[in-house]
Amino acid sequence: MRRTAVSQPPSLLAVVAHPDDESLLVGGTLARHAAGGARTAVVTATWAPDSHRAGELAEALRILGAGEPRMLGHADHRIPQSAPGRPRLCDVPLDEVVEGIVRHIREVRPAIVLTHDPYGQLTGHPDHRQTNRATLLAVAAAGLEHLYPEAGDPWQPHALHMATHPHSALADLGPLLESVGKKTLSVPDGLVDLTCDVSPWAAQKWAAISAHRSEVERARPLPGILTRLPEDVRHRIIATEHFMTSTPHGRLRPGQPAAP
Repeated sequence: MRRTAVSQPPSLLAVVAHPDDESLLVGGTLARHAAGGARTAVVTATWAPDSHRAGELAEALRILGAGEPRMLGHADHRIPQSAPGRPRLCDVPLDEVVEGIVRHIREVRPAIVLTHDPYGQLTGHPDHRQTNRATLLAVAAAGLEHLYPEAGDPWQPHALHMATHPHSALADLGPLLESVGKKTLSVPDGLVDLTCDVSPWAAQKWAAISAHRSEVERARPLPGILTRLPEDVRHRIIATEHFMTSTPHGRLRPGQPAAP
C-alpha cells in the first residue's frame, strides 16, 4: 500500500504584548499548527514571571500546545505593579526589547513569527504598537550574524504574520468595544493577506482565553466582553483570524505564497 506524505505545518513563534493576547489574536492558529505536529511557542513582552497572570498564561499555553511561558518581564503601560521595579515596556530602550525577542527567535528557530499589526490591534494599546515595532526589527535582525551576537546563532524566519482586523469583520466586535469606550482601528480588507478559518479549534481557543481568569472577571477587557456573549456570537468572533504578512525584506509580492 502506497502512503501519501502529509506535510507538517510550519513552526510558529508568537510575540505579543500581554498575557491573553496570544489566545485572543492567534490562539486558533497556534492550536492548529500544534495539532499538526509543528513546534509553537509564545513570547510575552510584559508582566513578571512571578505574577498571577504568568500562571494564567502557563495554563493557556498548555491548552494551545505552545510550550512554557517566555516572558520578557517589562511592566504593562497602564499597570506598574505588573512588574514591580521594572520600567514600562514603552520606556525600555527599543534595542533592548529587540535583543530579547531576537534571543527567542534564535532559540525557537520558527519558520513564521506572529505579532500585532502596526495599529496595535483594534484598540491601539501602546504596548501592542511597541511590540509590533520591536518584532519587525527582531525578525530582520535575527538572521544577521553581526547583530546581537550574544543572543545565539543566526536564524532567519521566512515570514512575519501580523494579526489584524479588516473593516468587514467588525459587525459583531466593533459595537461591543465601542460600548465600553474602546476604539476600533481596523484595516481595509485589501491589506489582509491571509484569512484563516480556525473554527475546528475554536473550543480550544476559547478554553485558552478563559484560562486568563483575572481578565474574564473584568468588564472592559475583551475576555470579559466575550464571556457575556451568546455562544453563537462568540464563535463567529473567534473562529476566524486575519493577518497582514511580510517577509524580512518587506510585504509579500503579488502571487508570492504565504504559509497558513
